[in-house]
Amino acid sequence: MESPKDKQTVSKAHPFRRALLINLGLIAAAAFIIIWILLLWLDSWTSHGKYETVPQVKGLSYELAVGQLESAGFEVELADSVYDAKTRPGTVVEQNPKVGTKVKEGRVVYLTITAFEPKQVVVPMLTDVSERQARSVLEALGIKQIRTVKVPSEYKDLVIRVSRDGVPLTPGVRIPVNSIITLDVGEGYTPSDSTVVNTDATIQEEVDYSNYFD
Repeated sequence: MESPKDKQTVSKAHPFRRALLINLGLIAAAAFIIIWILLLWLDSWTSHGKYETVPQVKGLSYELAVGQLESAGFEVELADSVYDAKTRPGTVVEQNPKVGTKVKEGRVVYLTITAFEPKQVVVPMLTDVSERQARSVLEALGIKQIRTVKVPSEYKDLVIRVSRDGVPLTPGVRIPVNSIITLDVGEGYTPSDSTVVNTDATIQEEVDYSNYFD
């Protein structure tokens, strides 16, 4: 049998347990409410579930494209420019994200436009290398208009001179990427070729002298 003292101890424990459970319940409820409010705030702050469709701005002028994108809630950054003689300078030729893409409002749209002037590139050392190597270097720089002129030289297919509009190009000079570059390339000849030429000249010279003794 429980003593009166044990009964008194049990009766005191019940209110404490009840208060503890109530407090834990209140804490859990408060935490639930705080988390719920935070989720609502995050949804509102990040515009959860709200999307905008990227409009078509390709083919427009840069100023007009920026106006349309900003009015639709987007930010705009100029990503790059490319030179195209067939397209009006300042025209948007590429956009990222693409037209029709659904993105969050305030997303940055990157634009590529046509440059007002051709891109400038630095000419490296191109002499004393093969024609093929010189062409590869120029094409890597974006230069597509390359002419080859064969010149007398014992070094076949070796670049002797690089020029633009008849003016020799020195390493380090900057030129437009749409320049027409001329490569003077050795056509190559053997020592036997020069011997034949000299022999012919000697024979001709002897024939010429013989005329004086007629």
